[in-house]
Amino acid sequence: MGAARTRHPGADLATTAAHWVRTAPELAALARGLGAEHEIALDTEGDSLHHYPERLALLQLALASGEAWLVDPLAIEDLAPLGPVFADPGRVVVLHAGDNDLAHLKRRHGLAFASVFDTSIAARFLGARGLGLEALLAERLGLTLPPSRQKDDWSARPLSPAQEAYAVADVLHLSALRASLIDDLRRAGRLAWVEEEGAALAAQPITERVADPDAYARLKGAWQLPPRNLAALRELYELRERLARAADRPPFKILSDETLVGLARALPADVGALAGMQGCTPRVMGRWGQAIVECVARARVFEDAELPRPTRPPRPGVPGPVRRRIEALHQWRGAAAARVGLEPGLLLPNRLIGAIAHAAPRDRDDLARVEGVRRWRVETFGPEILAACPWA
Repeated sequence: MGAARTRHPGADLATTAAHWVRTAPELAALARGLGAEHEIALDTEGDSLHHYPERLALLQLALASGEAWLVDPLAIEDLAPLGPVFADPGRVVVLHAGDNDLAHLKRRHGLAFASVFDTSIAARFLGARGLGLEALLAERLGLTLPPSRQKDDWSARPLSPAQEAYAVADVLHLSALRASLIDDLRRAGRLAWVEEEGAALAAQPITERVADPDAYARLKGAWQLPPRNLAALRELYELRERLARAADRPPFKILSDETLVGLARALPADVGALAGMQGCTPRVMGRWGQAIVECVARARVFEDAELPRPTRPPRPGVPGPVRRRIEALHQWRGAAAARVGLEPGLLLPNRLIGAIAHAAPRDRDDLARVEGVRRWRVETFGPEILAACPWA
């Protein structure tokens, strides 16, 4: 498939300055101006590597003309003026690997989306080897992005010129990349597939995250701990959560999962016993050593009835016919994916293989009713899927 390598307006980052939007009136004016546009590129930056809980630290928008904006959600509490812009089905919002971007904006700001085009998804449907934005822009448009700033603290103000250039570059070329991908998708007869996936991504509901009281028991190595040690792990996990929130730092920067499990396994009796343990640096011992030891001490005196005894949920038994359908669908997927040049997991994800195997569809209508199958799979591969799905 041919890849367009033409440059587009705004491709020269050295001369592309973004407009900052830092006040509610500025955001309202931006929203009114965007109301006349048919395509908008979108990206976001968070601060999860530096703060806890994570915040949305920056929102980038750009037009195909090369005009770009940096919206500061730390200065503007309410992003609602952008709601009608994103929710208009006549306007395409272009993203790259945008599931997290959409989740942030849906969950934290209540924004809804109607028409989404994800350039990463589009590239997957063309069998691209490199799916990163940098690789796609280099291959298709002959462009080189600024050095990565993904580990920066995007909540710090002011942003440096290098940060601004990086943030703008993430959206400035998305419209041209979309145009290049659409040309090849049309030739391959897969544009409707990508559009359907985009519609599903836009409509995907985002539920509120609920604190998991048993999250500590899912750390690697937790299942091997006796009940009293597991109680210590529970206390240490809760301590880390409190310390992370108090310090506004990600939990892994307080104590790593490996350190928590190691402490729970060792049950140190005093601060001196922490010396030499993984992750227990002099700084950790000085700041939190006493609190760690107190967690362990509480676990030591719990009554047996207070000790956690989580059990692994039993794996549901898979009836023989369902198991045979799963195996047959895996075999079909491997051959079909190679034939059409798609990743097996894109052609038919494992979750759909299981759902189809349990549903045992008899015809296309039955297959279409399996949640998540999508119309493009039914129309293009439906007969093959049905033929590969034995009844007995």
